[in-house]
Amino acid sequence: MIKQTLNPIAALLMVSAVFAVPLQAADAPLEQRVQRLEKLVEGQGLVDMYLRLETLQQEVQQLRGEVEVQTNTIEGLKQRQRDLYLDIDRRLRQLESGAVAKPPVAVTPNTPTTPAVSKSKPATSAPSNPAAAEDAYRAAFKLLKEGRYAPATSRFKDFLKKYPSSSYADNAQYWLGEISYVTRAFKQAIVEFDKVIKNYPDSTKLADAVLKQAYCYYELKDYTKARELLTTVTTKYPHSTAANLAEKRRKRMTTEGH
Repeated sequence: MIKQTLNPIAALLMVSAVFAVPLQAADAPLEQRVQRLEKLVEGQGLVDMYLRLETLQQEVQQLRGEVEVQTNTIEGLKQRQRDLYLDIDRRLRQLESGAVAKPPVAVTPNTPTTPAVSKSKPATSAPSNPAAAEDAYRAAFKLLKEGRYAPATSRFKDFLKKYPSSSYADNAQYWLGEISYVTRAFKQAIVEFDKVIKNYPDSTKLADAVLKQAYCYYELKDYTKARELLTTVTTKYPHSTAANLAEKRRKRMTTEGH
């Protein structure tokens, strides 16, 4: 006897099978015909299994698509992080080999003339103790290399207060911007890099400061401003390392549709 309600597919199969029975089988005993129908009903389980399998396949395909999207997003974040660390490492090496090696301004006691002050510094007087200024800068920079950003920020700010006319002042201000950038405080980083641009117009860090401002606007998704600053770097500092990095970022933005 039939123990369950037939779904439309099973019913259709059963009806088709019934009509497919040869005419000569119409005279078969009633019991045989009932057994044949029961077998068809039992086949409903196979139909249900097929439907479940098809549903599972659709769900798996959907999950694969979502995983692919997440994978692409993660790879993009990893690439940005690698670019960030490579850029920081490059600048640290440049500073160690070049900027840190800058000799301190010599001050001769009882000299009748006033020592020259770098044009890139906003202050009007040289530090009273160049050796102490250099030591203070190196101490702050050491904290930066160790990744101790909070104490490094404090040291660089103290340095700028005590030695505003030091030959390292523009570098100290630039590294304050870098620390904000690395810690993803992009709006504050823009402010710090802007101080480099405004207060130290002859600094060798100008191109890098503008480039990093462009990077910050990129992270803030202000792509128009980012592209504007990248163009400034390539046109104003065409032969610099910063210009090459700016061009690469512009191409990347184009590829990303920004």
